[in-house]
Amino acid sequence: MRKVLAFDLGGTKFAFGVVNEDGSVLGSGRVETFAEKGPAQACDRVAAAAHQLLAELKLKSSDFVAIGVASPGPLDIARGCVDGSPNLPGWTGHSITDHLGAAFGGLPARIDNDCNAAALGEFRFGAGKGRRNVVYITVSTGIGGGAVIDGRLMRGANGNAAELGHIPLTLDGPRCGCGNPGCWEAYASGTAIARRTREALAAGRPSSILKFAGTIDQVTTHHLFQAMDEGDALARDIWAESVNYLGRGLGAVINTFNPDVIVVGGGVTAAGDALFVPMRKSAAQYAFPRLSAVCSIVPAALGGNVGVVGAAACAFEHAG
Repeated sequence: MRKVLAFDLGGTKFAFGVVNEDGSVLGSGRVETFAEKGPAQACDRVAAAAHQLLAELKLKSSDFVAIGVASPGPLDIARGCVDGSPNLPGWTGHSITDHLGAAFGGLPARIDNDCNAAALGEFRFGAGKGRRNVVYITVSTGIGGGAVIDGRLMRGANGNAAELGHIPLTLDGPRCGCGNPGCWEAYASGTAIARRTREALAAGRPSSILKFAGTIDQVTTHHLFQAMDEGDALARDIWAESVNYLGRGLGAVINTFNPDVIVVGGGVTAAGDALFVPMRKSAAQYAFPRLSAVCSIVPAALGGNVGVVGAAACAFEHAG
């Protein structure tokens, strides 16, 4: 069975794995990115750790058909590097694909946006398997997306398609990290939910959230979930508002892509049915009924392996 060596680059960790063509992971690992120290040291250390894994698995570079890399965008696909990623300052222009390819005997290497890669991974091996039109959404620190339409991953003109977290929900509103006001991410990401909770607490709203967080500055969505379990009114209000924002964005996604399934991953999905049941109802309110009727909204299936398996899916696609 064909194999690829897959890498999942992030601002804090650089994961890697050996992945079979059926999506099974033979072995994996991770190193700290230390992004502020630049790309060369991170690529050197992850390559060394991956070589150690290959030795443990009794594999060599010639046993692989390609290397796949999933990375936060924006990307310069042609050069194999990030291009102004806010999570990787100082990395622009360094070819990650050339660096890793050279470290493994000149294997061909492909870089893709991490959410596009996750979309292809869930399409081929996860919750979207067997469907033709799959949109992947991650709701975590930010909101990211990727889309497989008619069986093909949408990459766009320069590989940066489906920046769905930057759908504008309003003409004003909170300023997003991208610089624009009113983005979906600025309303409904885990970071945004925590920010709105802290703002409500600072305004004097009573809540048991502080019993779990300690101080307002330490409040996260995890503390919100804990307070919701106790029936806290503020926590439930913030959560209902957040689910409505998520549904509004998903309605736009349904109307744009007419997908069979939207696969939702990321840290906020830890809420389980408390998220998915009302979010499905909210999305249906904002989408055309004929389009909503054929679209399922389901949890992601690949879990913590989504980045590595997604990078592998892109590498297999590119290898043919």
